[in-house]
Amino acid sequence: MLKNKYDVVVVGAGPGGSSVATHCARAGLSVALLEKRQEVGSPKRCGEGLSINSLKMIESYLGKKVPEKCKAQEIDGAEVYAPNGKNVSINFGESKGVIMERKIFDKWLAEEAARAGAYVQAKTYVKDVLKNGSKICGVKAEFEDEVQEISAKVVVGADGVESKVARWAGLNTTNALVNIDSGYQFEMVNLKISDPKKIELYFGNKIAPRGYCWIFPKGNDVANVGIGVALADKPARYYLERWIASLPEIFANASITEVNAGGIPVGGFLKNMVLDGFLVVGDAAHQVNPIHGGGMKEATIAGKIAADVIVEAISKNDTSAAMLSAYNTRWWAERGEALQRIQRLREVVEKLSDDDLNMLAENLTGEDLV
Repeated sequence: MLKNKYDVVVVGAGPGGSSVATHCARAGLSVALLEKRQEVGSPKRCGEGLSINSLKMIESYLGKKVPEKCKAQEIDGAEVYAPNGKNVSINFGESKGVIMERKIFDKWLAEEAARAGAYVQAKTYVKDVLKNGSKICGVKAEFEDEVQEISAKVVVGADGVESKVARWAGLNTTNALVNIDSGYQFEMVNLKISDPKKIELYFGNKIAPRGYCWIFPKGNDVANVGIGVALADKPARYYLERWIASLPEIFANASITEVNAGGIPVGGFLKNMVLDGFLVVGDAAHQVNPIHGGGMKEATIAGKIAADVIVEAISKNDTSAAMLSAYNTRWWAERGEALQRIQRLREVVEKLSDDDLNMLAENLTGEDLV
């Protein structure tokens, strides 16, 4: 059962939190990984798509192969649709993509943390952080109506884009609205997909303002069907349902088996992610690819970087912000600078009119985009 004292307490068992917990536990630290939901990985808030290169990076940083049960199917290419309906076909060749089973993947990651020696507990709601002066020194957590204070040398906030733990700790993670996409997704069955081994992406300022709609096939007639929009006049669900209604050849007989919604940070990367005894990873630190909103790879990488810094800090008995700031330096060098360049590209793409997008579709081939 949950103890009263650990070297590291991680709040949130997504890819970032589980990555931190796994690597800290492998290094011999005592770790508690706390998840507020009744089941790790559920509900999913993700389109579940990854490139093979991203999957390989995840495996490299985890030091372990991702089992086949975590993958729905491989993807051979993409159909990209302009506002006027013109499509560009892309074949990925050897660089295939994969649609993950995010619920299974997240639970497997948490199980790996447990196998490494971390104590994992679901349905555990962190209500506040504990402080000793300016230093974060633990959390107050509730499990089955029992509240417990847990001390820690380092607390990790991995509780998502709306990170309450960061706010309680006093770390400013506020993001501008322009850097937050609104996502809405159905998992649907009985679709008529022209090629179930290709993803489909639909662009247009009327279809999905400052974003796009997607169909990510999971095998047979099942797919994730979703949208991401930013600064839109209406809710994401409105645009998604309107777009679905415009494509009866695909969706006329489709049913909805799951609904997911949430905010997606697509920019506003934090220059500082640490305090005395505290740091943030994953969506809580806005560590998401700004172009497609994917965070699985980024969270896993950040988790490894954070864990390395935590292990070093605890070994030196110095968990001050100055010591933990090596996480800032290393993350920005390994991922932050590249993601910031991608954000600048997104800002250019967002300014394209529908006419611009149509012109690109008329003049590009799939080979131009691979």
